[in-house]
Amino acid sequence: MDNKKKKETIKTMRPFKRRLIQVYAALLFNAHIRGFIQGNIYTGKGKYACVPGLNCYSCPGAVGSCPLGALQNALAGSGKKAGFYIFGILLLFGLICGRTICGYLCPIGLIQELLHKIPTPKIPRNRVTRALSYLKYILLAVFVVGITLWYGLVDETTVPAFCKYICPAGTSEGAIGLLSNPANADDFSLLGIFFTRKYIIMLFIALLCILCYRAFCRFLCPLGAIYGLFNRFSIIGVRVDKSLCNSCGACVKSCQMDVRHVGDHECINCTKCMDVCTQKAISLKAGRITLRGPEVEAAGERQNSEKKRKRFEKITWCIAFAALVFALVWFNFLDPSLKKNEGPSVSQTQTTGVSEIPVGYEIGDKLSDFEIELFDGSKFSISGAAGKPVFINLWATYCGPCVKELPYFEELYKEHGDDIAIVAVHYKDVVEDDPKAFVKNKGLDLPFALDDQAQTVWKAVGGAESLPQTIVLDRNGVVIYNQRKSVDKALLDSLYKEASEGFRGSKE
Repeated sequence: MDNKKKKETIKTMRPFKRRLIQVYAALLFNAHIRGFIQGNIYTGKGKYACVPGLNCYSCPGAVGSCPLGALQNALAGSGKKAGFYIFGILLLFGLICGRTICGYLCPIGLIQELLHKIPTPKIPRNRVTRALSYLKYILLAVFVVGITLWYGLVDETTVPAFCKYICPAGTSEGAIGLLSNPANADDFSLLGIFFTRKYIIMLFIALLCILCYRAFCRFLCPLGAIYGLFNRFSIIGVRVDKSLCNSCGACVKSCQMDVRHVGDHECINCTKCMDVCTQKAISLKAGRITLRGPEVEAAGERQNSEKKRKRFEKITWCIAFAALVFALVWFNFLDPSLKKNEGPSVSQTQTTGVSEIPVGYEIGDKLSDFEIELFDGSKFSISGAAGKPVFINLWATYCGPCVKELPYFEELYKEHGDDIAIVAVHYKDVVEDDPKAFVKNKGLDLPFALDDQAQTVWKAVGGAESLPQTIVLDRNGVVIYNQRKSVDKALLDSLYKEASEGFRGSKE
């Protein structure tokens, strides 16, 4: 094989630039590699910022928030606060990139394209797929806006309906990403009918993506629907030189998306149409700057232009590589928030009058003492509750099951008064609403607290991001229950009885 054929073979085998950008974006948005190793999610301040594409907040590697989830949280809290940030960031992303984000910067888009490469019979674009492309706008109106607003304004609860009932990213990246780690084996007890339904939906969407190009993106993704509204006005996008176009239709015929013309609301600006345009009328532009387009310059100008383009590409990729390296180092080693996820040491022991009991948060351990300030200004501590059954509930305002079970703790607290110690602790780093105002509006009289900046309570009890979580200590301060799942009144009564009777056994 001569050198020319070797170069052509290598050129056809290496990934094209758009694929490299897709892989780069997926790595950058999921730079918290240690999350996959430890089985937890990143909860640092980076999570307050949104990435452009669909990437689940609960993915172990995610270093930013998903704009679709943030939008639903903003809509749910619209009766109490305005979501200026998320509406502003979506407007910014849309005006700059439009659906270029779908074609280049969305990890779920990359997954769909890889699934479609599996060799099977394919469903071509047709009238049915074109009609189904409008389904995502219905899902945007109903599941993202309608249901979320209804629960937020009427019931004052946060129900991100699309994320909760449909989104395959939450199932594949979030749930499966966390449950696949042995450290979260106990979380399988949290699974129920909702997970089963979403798992089936995820498998159905994956199968559809194998048979039909970017099926989720074309038919179901509300984020793509939002960005599609900006395609006509976005700075970056494919443009057609009408003076060169002869309206042959080759561009539309070759497109795998449900476009009616180049650059419409279904176009993801992938530039495949550029390769089939015989008139060289299509180019990818950022304003007046041509990012990719046909060569129309004279021979000398073309040579200079090619040199400038290659130099610009090298500089851009060097900057991008440096940014990725920095992100990987920061989010895995340097970020101060990582210390909060290290968890307490359980190797210490505490001597009682009878025997040595390990200090930790597992059943049979002696929970380490901590003190935290309650909403009413008083203090709660484990040592201060000595001799009483202790119930610690980890919750958040955005967590539907958490809010539902709070009245059960309230009832238990009123029944037993001074013979029980209860505290409901809100997670410090994920405050969507004002917890104090929230419990006041609900008319709850339980002792409530907000965990401090060091996550003292969360570390002491082995708290995780999945909520709710309940920890129960017997009268000796020994853990008899520590589960991340919902409770009801019957279970709480049973745990109170068990805690009152004393320590049920030793740790194996």
